[in-house]
Amino acid sequence: MGPQAMTTPPSGEVFDKLRRHQSPKLALTGKFAGRGAVESSALGSRVTLSDGRSALDFGSYAVTLVGHRHPRVVEAVSRQLEVMPTSTRSLANPVAAEAAAHLADYLGGRLPKIYFGLNGADAVEVSVKLARLATGRERVLAVTGGYHGKTLGALSLTHSPLFRTGLLGCAVDVVHLDPDDPDAVRRQVAEGPVAAVIFEPVQGENGAVPLRTEMLRQWCEDAHAHGAFAIADEIQCGLRRCGERSVALADGLPVDAVLVGKPLGGGVMPLSAVVCTEELYRPLATDPFLHSATFGGHPLSCAALPAALETVEELAGHGRLLADRLAAGLRALHERHPRVLSGFHGRGLLWGLDLSTPGAAGEVVVSLAGDGLLVSPCLSRPTTIRLLPSLATTEAELEEALSILDSALHAATAGLHD
Repeated sequence: MGPQAMTTPPSGEVFDKLRRHQSPKLALTGKFAGRGAVESSALGSRVTLSDGRSALDFGSYAVTLVGHRHPRVVEAVSRQLEVMPTSTRSLANPVAAEAAAHLADYLGGRLPKIYFGLNGADAVEVSVKLARLATGRERVLAVTGGYHGKTLGALSLTHSPLFRTGLLGCAVDVVHLDPDDPDAVRRQVAEGPVAAVIFEPVQGENGAVPLRTEMLRQWCEDAHAHGAFAIADEIQCGLRRCGERSVALADGLPVDAVLVGKPLGGGVMPLSAVVCTEELYRPLATDPFLHSATFGGHPLSCAALPAALETVEELAGHGRLLADRLAAGLRALHERHPRVLSGFHGRGLLWGLDLSTPGAAGEVVVSLAGDGLLVSPCLSRPTTIRLLPSLATTEAELEEALSILDSALHAATAGLHD
C-alpha cells in the first residue's frame, strides 16, 4: 500500500494560525487570492485548492520551472531520503560532489568552481564576499532596478528602498548604475577601487526587463580592465527560464560567476549555487571554512539537481515553442486592451505585464487567482505583474491562461474611468 495522502486542514484553521503566529496581512492576502480556500496539492502546472478548484501556476516566483512534483525529481529525492537524508559535515558528501560536477559541466565547464546554498540570497552573499576578499576592495557596483535578495548584504545590492524601510545603513558599499549607461562602470572604476559588478541579464522583480547585451559586455570588460569581477545573477532568469542554460554565457559575456537557484532543486528542494572561476573562488579554496552553512550541499537538495537539469533539457524544445506562443498571445492582448495593458517585456518564459495603475494591477492579480491563474506581482514595481509558466505547461493550458488573462483585462478596462 502506498503512502497515505495528507489531509489539508480546514482553511479557517490555516488563516487563524497565519494571523496568530505569522502575519495578519499574510493571512488576508492568501484569503483574497484563494477566495477563502488554501493550496492543497499540486502536479505539473496545476495547483488544487482546498475547495476542489484548480489553478494554473504561472507564478511561484520562478521555482516550479519543471512543474510541481515532477516524477524524475521526486524519485531522485526519495531514493536519497531512503539512504542518507542529511550530511555529517565531517565526512565527504558524494551527493554534493556529483551535483557540483554535474552543474559545472551543464554550464559548459568554463566556470569550474561551485558553492551550494539554499536560496538566492545565499549565492549573492557568497559571490560578493569572495569578490571583496579576492580583490581586497570594498565597493560593489549593482544596477538600478535590480533585485538580489533581502538579507542585509544582498539587500544593499537590491535597488528598491521599499525593502530597507526602518533599516539604517547597509552591509556593503554599493553604487547603483544606470541600466542605460554603457560607460557607467568605466566612470566608477576611475573614481576608486571596485571589487565587482553584479547584474541580472533579465531583471525579474523589476518586471522582466532585459538589459542590453552590448552594454553588459562593456561593463564586464571595463570591470576586468580594472581587476574587478563580473557576476551574472541568473537566479530567476537562468536554467532555460529565458531560453538558455545561462543567459550571460549564451550571450558571450565574459562573466566570472553565474548565480543560479529557484528551479535548481527541481521545484522540490531548496537549492542555489555560485558557479565561478578559480580566481574568484580562490579564498574558499584556500580556506573552505571561510564561509559555510549547516545545510549547504544538503544531500536531498543535491540529489534533486541532476534530475532537475535533465528534465529541463528534455523540455527545452517545448519551452521554446511555449515562449513563442506566449509572446504572440501577449501581443494580441496588448492590441485588444491598450488602455489597461500599457506594455509588456521579457524573454523566454519570464514576462512582465505593465498595467495602467497599481490599482488595476492589484485588481487583475486577484481576478486571475479567482478565475484559476496564479501569477507573481512585482513588489517594487506595483503596476507590473509577472507571468512565469513552467516548461511542463501544455499548449492547451497556455491557451487557457491567455483566455483567463483576456477576461481579467477586459474587466479591468471596463472599470477604468474616462
